[in-house]
Amino acid sequence: MPEGDTVWQTAKRLDTALAGKVLTRSDLRVPKYATADLTGRTVLDVTPRGKHLLTRIEGGLTLHSHLRMDGTWRVYANGRRWSGGGLAHQIRVILGTADLTAVGYRLPVLELLRTPEEDRAVGHLGPDLLGPDWNPELALANLIADPARPLGEALLDQRNLAGIGNIFKSELCFLLGATPWLPVGALPADRAAKLPAIAKRLLEANRERPVRNTTGAFTSTTPTRTTPHRAAGPITPDLFVYGRAPRPCLRCGTPIRTANQGDGSRERPTYWCPTCQVGPTPGTTAPRGTQHRTTN
Repeated sequence: MPEGDTVWQTAKRLDTALAGKVLTRSDLRVPKYATADLTGRTVLDVTPRGKHLLTRIEGGLTLHSHLRMDGTWRVYANGRRWSGGGLAHQIRVILGTADLTAVGYRLPVLELLRTPEEDRAVGHLGPDLLGPDWNPELALANLIADPARPLGEALLDQRNLAGIGNIFKSELCFLLGATPWLPVGALPADRAAKLPAIAKRLLEANRERPVRNTTGAFTSTTPTRTTPHRAAGPITPDLFVYGRAPRPCLRCGTPIRTANQGDGSRERPTYWCPTCQVGPTPGTTAPRGTQHRTTN
């Protein structure tokens, strides 16, 4: 699933390609908007909001899209073959200008809104880690409002703070020294206080990177050993735990573990180090009395 850094990169790429240009082609391939015609209108900007994309268009219109699990936007020079994005029947929208064409594939959310009504689509989101509305105090207050909720679930809930997906969830929990199943209220106060700043730093460090890297800038923030364990054989130490099971932890050498953690809507693979991270793990987590639904 694309996370806040990927969506930020997508918005930047689309904004560079489309902003300030007149649309010469408009094709919205969803039934509700099949007859909508945006040709002749100028694209004003493309703005990310958490994991959402807002393409603002002259005349007070906003094209709202969300990538969810496998959606993608591609930009092609006119006259060049469209490749790499997907099959023709997976195209949901085409926005063309005199020199470039943006194509959205497999977009599960695509809607045309009046710009003043954008809050219908993104008003539920918490503070955006990469946005101008970032508010660390509010983000932390949102997270700890339900102290019994598992930390991993709370981080994925975009109503608390916007931009964290499953990869950054696992990495952030490692940096905090807590398992994703630890109740938010059990997170030590000193680590909870650092959470918003570490989360923001994670996404900011990666918003310009073509390949994510969380290990370089955070070796000193992990509340465990500071000397990386060097395992035999080739590894890719760009991430502390995500996707690394059962390879050794870069900090302590303990094999990384993986299990599914629900987010209220689906199970997601979750990674942690049983030595560097304290708290409940699958099989030891106490039953919860309430169910939550994570909102994108």
